[in-house]
Amino acid sequence: MKEASQIIKEIKQNAFKPVYFLVGESETFFVDKIAEVIESTVLTEDEKAFNQSLLYGKDVTMDAVVASAKRFPMMAEHQVVIVREAQNLLKQIDDLIPYLENPQPTTVLVFVVKYKKPDARKKAVKLLKKKFVYYQTKAIYENQVPEWISQSMHSAGYTIEPKAALMLVEFLGVNLSHIQKELEKIYSLCEPGTRITPEIIEDNIGISKDYNNFELTKAIGMRDETKAFQIINYFAQNPKNNPLLLTTAQLYAYFQKIVKYHALKDKSKGSVAKVLGIHPFFAGEYDTASTHYSLRQATQNIHHIKMIDLKGKGVGVQQTPQGDLLKELLVKIMR
Repeated sequence: MKEASQIIKEIKQNAFKPVYFLVGESETFFVDKIAEVIESTVLTEDEKAFNQSLLYGKDVTMDAVVASAKRFPMMAEHQVVIVREAQNLLKQIDDLIPYLENPQPTTVLVFVVKYKKPDARKKAVKLLKKKFVYYQTKAIYENQVPEWISQSMHSAGYTIEPKAALMLVEFLGVNLSHIQKELEKIYSLCEPGTRITPEIIEDNIGISKDYNNFELTKAIGMRDETKAFQIINYFAQNPKNNPLLLTTAQLYAYFQKIVKYHALKDKSKGSVAKVLGIHPFFAGEYDTASTHYSLRQATQNIHHIKMIDLKGKGVGVQQTPQGDLLKELLVKIMR
């Protein structure tokens, strides 16, 4: 994330590189974002008509890309050549070597590669990494996304409460493109400077602030059976929005963190947040949960969750209603 931000910062400062090779093997948000910033920054709207080319890897050869890149700009300092679907050209990547050894200084050449990556042993790839901008997205983990949401909202002039950010992650997963669309919806509805609360998320995104997996794990951690059973009854009535497999995955991760917490020597808020991969705001909840679930109990609960997960997938049993499986699981975990 930091690397992408730095690349974008340099582009906005007009510090352009001759070649950008952007690889989104699993997550494509930052690849698209960098390409979008290049497209909107290098040329003015008037200059784009003659100096911006959009090519598609499935329709062109690498030789054709190079031919476009070698042209001179018309009435502008630069020309921009963007190659989308460039994964279709990976077999021809070494045909790019002569151009990389002597690039056209007035051209900004951009390759957008998605869901694949080039062979790192290729000479062209080595040249790209050595002399130009070669950016490849790393895997995004769930515990990194709330911080990304917070930073994105801060850049847009908003702040967000930790719980509200977690609600978005739980509902939308780690797909940053989907999350960005929901953030833009919030920006269109709320004035800059607004602090985004769980109530705003509930009203505008359609996620319940009281009946979600975050609140379920919190109730379980506090051994609040009444609240926990209220939540799973809500889940049973709204199974499409609250699938069992998502709930078991969240509970599995939760009790894994409790196990890790028990093993910590340093239980300061900062240490807990770093080791468990959580926001420091929530560190106290794991301290509370550890008093209610010993290491042995937390380990047993992980086993119970695995068994219910298998039942939910129909392994070894006839199909059972989601609500019944959740009730069975809560009884095993909390009693």
